[in-house]
Amino acid sequence: MQTDLERFADCMEYRSSDRRPNHELGVWPQTRQRWDAEAPGTVGEFTWNWFYNEPALGLDRRDYIRINYGFIPPFTREVLEETPEYEVIRNDKGIVTKALKAGTVGDVRMCMDQYLSFPVARPEDFPAVKARLAAGIPERYPPDLDRKLAAWRRRECPLVLGENCAANGFYWRAREFLGTEALSYAWYDHPGLMHEMMAFYADFIIETSRPVLEKIAPDYFVFNEDLSMKNGPLLSPQTFRTFIFPHLKRVVAFLRRHGTRYIAVDSDGDPTAIVALWMDAGVDTLWPIERASGISPMALRKRFGKGLRLWGGVDKRVLAHGPAAIRAHLREFIPLIEEGGFIPTVDHTVPPDVSWENFHCYMDLKRRLLSGEFAALE
Repeated sequence: MQTDLERFADCMEYRSSDRRPNHELGVWPQTRQRWDAEAPGTVGEFTWNWFYNEPALGLDRRDYIRINYGFIPPFTREVLEETPEYEVIRNDKGIVTKALKAGTVGDVRMCMDQYLSFPVARPEDFPAVKARLAAGIPERYPPDLDRKLAAWRRRECPLVLGENCAANGFYWRAREFLGTEALSYAWYDHPGLMHEMMAFYADFIIETSRPVLEKIAPDYFVFNEDLSMKNGPLLSPQTFRTFIFPHLKRVVAFLRRHGTRYIAVDSDGDPTAIVALWMDAGVDTLWPIERASGISPMALRKRFGKGLRLWGGVDKRVLAHGPAAIRAHLREFIPLIEEGGFIPTVDHTVPPDVSWENFHCYMDLKRRLLSGEFAALE
């Protein structure tokens, strides 16, 4: 039997293997609450959220170098206003939101917050934000890093530089600084600020990652971007090329020089218009391939070829419709499973309209799919 690392590498390099990797992203806290009610004692004590390993679900292991790429110090979280229906909060990123209380579980809302203000309202605000992003300071690294290095060098599972959403991406981080609307104008109204912001972010990622990469080479790194909606990206390819591309290429080159094997980008929505630019910059993996946006891993493979590995692509909406729909949906992936360079996962965290019974059915059928038991899907 192969190790999880060997299996992952064979899949990413389009080689045959004992089976394909079994990865997933996570669930809403509301979903876990539903499952506990539907099947008390059956779901177990798993803490599955944001890429963590869950042997009870048959997921392959991954390990993470837990670097803090966030604000140090973070903004102080404050409740600025509260009523029985909602609360207005300044979070640890300095963003002020108005959030409905109904249905909240573990600080996760049932709907998007209303965004009221952001830490960069004008160019003069950016120096104070940069001051919270000092690169390479000791507080950014786990205190037991050196102790773990020896074990990681003997690892049998993929090692990831940072947890999911740890470093974010160029668009994502700028959106957190300015907000989506202000950012959309800033490319045109404040180009000097945006060039400075993109260059600063690249330097920050490089210098914060350097002390770790000088000691060990991880198997992959993820840029989290979420720069698209259903109808396409929130910035034009030309804007991306002008402001982001040269700095992304510079970071990817640094990661490659230090042995990082794969570079992934996470974006919801339909980022197709930007994919070729990502690839030109050295990115080789895209996920989660959100099916509600009209894209599919099959179409992406046909358009971009084997140079683009694909993760995700399982339509979360299908899981609520029961075994027959799940089985028919998973059959779509058989050619990609056989070819390689593809790891099927739900195309985001599992929402609370998915029952434990249907999710369990999905995981069972997917395990068979990954093992090549294609007849089980007939």
